[in-house]
Amino acid sequence: MAGSTARTARRLALAATLTLGLTACFRPLYGPTASGAPLSAVLAAIQVDPATTPQGQERLGHYLRSELVFDLDGSGLPSEKRYRLQLAVSESVQTPIVSSVTGRAESATLFGTATFKVTTLDGSRVLTDGTATGSATYDRSVQRYASVRAAREAEIRLAKLLSEQIKGRVAAILATQP
Repeated sequence: MAGSTARTARRLALAATLTLGLTACFRPLYGPTASGAPLSAVLAAIQVDPATTPQGQERLGHYLRSELVFDLDGSGLPSEKRYRLQLAVSESVQTPIVSSVTGRAESATLFGTATFKVTTLDGSRVLTDGTATGSATYDRSVQRYASVRAAREAEIRLAKLLSEQIKGRVAAILATQP
């Protein structure tokens, strides 16, 4: 019995030692960055350029840029910019449900793709790039204004979703930059 207790104690000590070694690998995302600056200050140093969009899809690009400006620096205070965020946005609509009586689409799904790239302000170094995707559904109505408004609200929801994805990815990269 004494041998099994000693063996268990050794195993626990080994597990604790290995666990302590791994704790240095993890850094809280919204704690101080590797450079020591608060992450909010680093994110506020990002200049968000207007989004490049296909003709007729400018509204989603506008909403996405506005959401990112607010998400990255919602303080409203001017800050020195050190990074540039470039965006390319596209959207498509699919109508999965069509009424057999009227022949009109009863609902629609808005799919959006945002390609982003974060560089230094002078463009000499790319810090990260990637693609964010999302979708938002809405009901279509026989009333034209209601359908237009529902589509616009879906674009706003989609822009918020894409903004959250981009902010999270950019924050994870910038938190580890010296």
